[in-house]
Amino acid sequence: MEQQKLNPTLVYVLSILGLLCCCFGGLGFILAGIAFFVAKSNLKKAQLAPESYDPGSVKAMNTAKIVALIILAINVLYFVATIYRIATVGWDEIMEQSQQMMEQWQQQSN
Repeated sequence: MEQQKLNPTLVYVLSILGLLCCCFGGLGFILAGIAFFVAKSNLKKAQLAPESYDPGSVKAMNTAKIVALIILAINVLYFVATIYRIATVGWDEIMEQSQQMMEQWQQQSN
């Protein structure tokens, strides 16, 4: 019987996109969470029938799950920090600081 292979590409792609979306207030936790869930469910299937899956691909999927978990943790921390900042400083102050930074950047680039 030929062994099935787990393909961690989707997990890696979702994790990297989640890391890139971290810049948007930590909203990448959605993509990283999906990646973690996909990896975990694939590994659970492989644990139920270990003789049916290639050990190398199981190891690769486990690595992808760890990457997704780390990126998920980064995004959750950044999301909590963003909510805390909005709650303490206020949205208007954050927007004003952002506007000032943009004006300084425009002056420096001219």
